Amino acid sequence: MGRIFEVRKATMFARWDRMAKQFTRIGKEIIIAVKAGGPDPGTNAALRRCFQNARSVGMPKDRVEAAIKRAQGKELVNYDEILYEGYGPHGVALLVETATDNHVRTVANVKSYFNRENGTLGNSGSVSFQFRKMGVFKLKPEGLNIEELEFELIDFGLEEMGESADDAGNTIVVLRSAFTDFGKLQKALEDKHITPISAELEWIPNTTVPVNDAQAEDISKLIERLEQDDDVSKVFHNMG
Repeated sequence: MGRIFEVRKATMFARWDRMAKQFTRIGKEIIIAVKAGGPDPGTNAALRRCFQNARSVGMPKDRVEAAIKRAQGKELVNYDEILYEGYGPHGVALLVETATDNHVRTVANVKSYFNRENGTLGNSGSVSFQFRKMGVFKLKPEGLNIEELEFELIDFGLEEMGESADDAGNTIVVLRSAFTDFGKLQKALEDKHITPISAELEWIPNTTVPVNDAQAEDISKLIERLEQDDDVSKVFHNMG
């Protein structure tokens, strides 16, 4: 029983850590969205997206409201969004999205993670050409006519539509659009009164690099180190 308890406790702490990381990331995104487009979600599509994503991870309402107040406060912390590019072990390309108030700290940390795990931090443009930035919407399938919805959304920028599974193994519908059509597809879903589970901008690899289990473990160590940094928002890779 002791061993089972320790495993469960470790799993619980890992879940809490992941949740705290998500809350921090979305809080920064809310501040950036409010600064760019104001506090009214009715006229700020980026803020509406933040609200959707906050609900999807169970972010408490008071934390959402606190982020909005911070964005409007006198002692506002300015976050800059910076993309770092590099190669991990075994030739896998990595894109690291950050939101930081201290560029020097962030680049030093990111570079050290790459170095420790046998990777190389590259220059701007050295890796991103291998990816395509796309809008990714995840929907609950209940009540949707998938074929009809796909046909209707093509005129609003839908490029890909398929099914996937969430962390609990439940089936979800995934929509992808070009980065430039993100707002158009978001508005089309809103007009149809469809609220996504989440709406994100993601870097999708054009091709993937096949790796074996041992190589995947090496790359995962680097990704984990990066994701644990408070300045890092998301990490994308082309590992197959």
